[in-house]
Amino acid sequence: MSTQNALSTILVEKINNDTLVLPTLPAIALKVRKAADNPDINLNAMADVVGQDPSLGARMIKIANSAYMGRSVKVTSINQAVTRIGLRQIKNISTALAMEQLFVSKNDIVTRYLQKEWASTVNIVANSMAVLQLYIARTKKREMSIDTMTLAALVHNIGVLPVLTEAERHPEVFANPSFLDVAIDKLSGRIGASIMKEWEFDEAFVNIAQYWKDLSFIPENVGYIDFVRVGAALSGAIGSQKDAIMNLAVQRNIVEDISILHSDEFNDLSSAAKQIFM
Repeated sequence: MSTQNALSTILVEKINNDTLVLPTLPAIALKVRKAADNPDINLNAMADVVGQDPSLGARMIKIANSAYMGRSVKVTSINQAVTRIGLRQIKNISTALAMEQLFVSKNDIVTRYLQKEWASTVNIVANSMAVLQLYIARTKKREMSIDTMTLAALVHNIGVLPVLTEAERHPEVFANPSFLDVAIDKLSGRIGASIMKEWEFDEAFVNIAQYWKDLSFIPENVGYIDFVRVGAALSGAIGSQKDAIMNLAVQRNIVEDISILHSDEFNDLSSAAKQIFM
């Protein structure tokens, strides 16, 4: 059996036996999500929870002061940042900001793969956010939110993490990156859906993780998966399907004309979004 098939076989067996180790959300993200689900939580109490992680607190202040929030007056404290962002958005934003903690490894080779994956993910997030902002501005439809879009794009390829974790036990696969590419392409969607279910995310997130590259899956209504696909196509992360995705985006009125995706306005929005994770 080839190394490539061996890795895939091991992963499939672990998936089927429910023994594949899935990543867990960072502790601070779990705390914030739990607090946000408490109907009695207030802004001061939420600020106290966020403040338990100095890094998250600092990034919350940064995002509150960013073009993403569209405000010019600077905030200087976690309380002010949480007040500006609001309890409705804080759950998704805190989870998104904590996600980078998952893209780490003690193995130098795996770390390089994870860093590459994180950089690609951030590009896709930034592009997806920018496309949604243009869509909302043009259509005035506000059913979808930027904070949920951010998190949806961040987890779209989360299934790659267990694949790399398993590959770490088989260092011979790194001698030929195509081995990993095949395993990731074949299994990461299925694994990603399992992670979303394990994290108790709703069906939209499960579908994004499982089907973002599968164009046979087209929801009846426009959803976050449409924007993830466009963001991935613009980032060069979806291969030969780029033209099909762009055509679908026009058909589904995500954009009126794909030329807007090469405009200064789009580039400015994407750059501003990317700064959140820098």
